[in-house]
Amino acid sequence: MIFTEQDMISKVLSLIALLSVVSAQYQPTWESLDSRPLPSWYDEAKFGIFMTWGIYSVPSFESEWFWYYWHNGEPAYVDFMKKNYPPNFQYADFAPMFKAEFFDPNSWAKLLSMSGARYYVLTSKHHEGWTNWRSNVSWNWNSVDNGPHRDLVGELAQAIRKNTNMVFGLYHSLFEWFNPLYLKDKANKYQTQDYVKQVLLPELHDLINTYKPEYLWSDGDAGPDTYWTSKEFLAWLYNESPVKDTVVTNDRWCSNGCACHHGGVYTCRDRYNPGKLLNHKWENIMTVDKSSWGYRRNADIMDYLTIEELLYQLVSTVSCGGNLLMNVGPTADGRIVPVFEERLLQMGQWLSVNGEAIYSTKPWKAQKRHC
Repeated sequence: MIFTEQDMISKVLSLIALLSVVSAQYQPTWESLDSRPLPSWYDEAKFGIFMTWGIYSVPSFESEWFWYYWHNGEPAYVDFMKKNYPPNFQYADFAPMFKAEFFDPNSWAKLLSMSGARYYVLTSKHHEGWTNWRSNVSWNWNSVDNGPHRDLVGELAQAIRKNTNMVFGLYHSLFEWFNPLYLKDKANKYQTQDYVKQVLLPELHDLINTYKPEYLWSDGDAGPDTYWTSKEFLAWLYNESPVKDTVVTNDRWCSNGCACHHGGVYTCRDRYNPGKLLNHKWENIMTVDKSSWGYRRNADIMDYLTIEELLYQLVSTVSCGGNLLMNVGPTADGRIVPVFEERLLQMGQWLSVNGEAIYSTKPWKAQKRHC
């Protein structure tokens, strides 16, 4: 076969194009992963709503860490259980009580839209291990096989996308407090990976492929990135997943220096508001309830931030280049209680007037105290 000069040029150009595509792939190294540009939708959004919802919403006492503190013998939690539940009651016995009987995803979507938020993040799984969808590695400890017998993640994903212009995202905990596989790996000083291979990675791939969240909010910094295979998963997420071009991630992927150093958005720590410009996009994730992420029945009105306090957080965060992700905790029966409703509507009312100074803005001038 005889090749003409034009054939050779064409083949060389094709090879160059192929090499450029290969070189554009993100490698499983922090240097490569951290070079990925942040999808533009996130910086333009500025304000999002986070919801912490799980089995802890049933006892709704003190915090979403209820099981952990009760299990570890914290007196207030032990006393609460002795006074209100029969002997030998187990945390798993709360699951059938998580009925979500008043949960209406379309009503939630309408309320969220009225808040002025541009993105939404739902707890798919907290550290207790309960999943709000039918995880194929969480048999009977999920919202379809137990409790409400509904795919809460799926229903909300559909309602948000159908009724709003908000971006849909999911929170997911890397570890589970009392999962035997995780505890075994931890006891082995993270030299084994049974939990990662049998639980974590199947769940993450299932969430991404099934619900296509455009914000994956990882949490739980116990264990090194080599244990979690964080870099390898993120390389797949950025290169091959169905949301590879639009997905945003945060920085909680390991205990060995990920927070505030690696990942798409720096969350650093809860309620993070540095009060100054940073050279990396950051997020202030905070709660309307001053003490808890999950709903708690023993809160009083003084435990909730006022609208003035929330607006201060929004303005100070955005002025320093950050996004505000504001948390409210639904009840076990699927309601957003009036105090949370009011704060959401108040935020929306303020943004309907002042949104031009928030959305899609850039910090202009560094102030002496706040930026």
